[in-house]
Amino acid sequence: MALHNRISRRELKERILKDTTPRTTISFYCYFKIEDPVAYRNALYKSFSAIGVLGRIYIAAEGINAQISVPTDNLEELRSVLSQTPALSGLRLNIAVDDDGKSFYVLDIKVREKIVADGITDPEFDMAKKGKYVDAGAFNNLTNDPETIVIDMRNHYEFEVGHFENAIEIPSDTFRDQLPMAVDMMKEHIGKNIIMYCTGGIRCEKASAYMLHRGFKNVYHLEGGIINYVNQIKEKKLVNKFHGKNFVFDQRLGERVTEEIIARCHQCGKPSDTHVNCVNDACHLLFIQCEECRTKYDNCCSTACQEFIHLPEEQQKEMRKGIDLGRNVFNKSRSRLKDLIK
Repeated sequence: MALHNRISRRELKERILKDTTPRTTISFYCYFKIEDPVAYRNALYKSFSAIGVLGRIYIAAEGINAQISVPTDNLEELRSVLSQTPALSGLRLNIAVDDDGKSFYVLDIKVREKIVADGITDPEFDMAKKGKYVDAGAFNNLTNDPETIVIDMRNHYEFEVGHFENAIEIPSDTFRDQLPMAVDMMKEHIGKNIIMYCTGGIRCEKASAYMLHRGFKNVYHLEGGIINYVNQIKEKKLVNKFHGKNFVFDQRLGERVTEEIIARCHQCGKPSDTHVNCVNDACHLLFIQCEECRTKYDNCCSTACQEFIHLPEEQQKEMRKGIDLGRNVFNKSRSRLKDLIK
């Protein structure tokens, strides 16, 4: 069996969009020691391909981080594959909150240095020494105390469209930068209860361990992140303290949690929380765009990009040469849209 996709991504996407097979979107992660990440990756690729898993998975010596979709009828087979690894047996799987089954089109499993890029180089840092888990009920109870501090360990564009009540944003584009920033921002509150959260739990779990490593004592993290929290409040009929949309890193770019729209279109300022990527292949900026601006700018982030996509294709290709998009995400504090929109 091939250990990589041999069919173009465009063709794979078309296949999934036409396929009526019910699929379930799932995320999971686990910090555990993997002796040979490459061999583990190859074995997992074979097993997952056999049961129709699609998605993005990172493997590292420190564990696994996965966002996938699987044919709904193969959920038990997925659990069986995972159970072959003792650390993953009985692992909690985060089921997507708002799912159309079209979240992924290909299976990508990559070996990385870490499953979450954290910038931590201290050899004394130990993921085994992490904060205490809290479920939805415990989270609600602890956050009823005004002395409890809630920290959002997601990126600024995730926070913008949805977050917990009274949550503190760590204003950065990367988790690597957020860790020391969180320590610095909380140094005057070292004795208070601190609850950290993220989308599915992987970032806040590592952040809680880092805070303890830096001397904090009463550190908690939301088990399973926002996804698990939302599922729990529905099952247990608890008060929901999350407002807006939960940003997710797949084709959906968001899960609707409440009907509130707490963000605004980055072009006209009207209420909107729909993230899109600029269709200009030389840009692909991730930003929030309302339907009116989507039509006005032909799915582009600016008039400059709008003009670009209407150039002859060969001219576009020539102008795209050498462009490195890097981390092209809209940031209100240093937006280029205001300079581009006429």
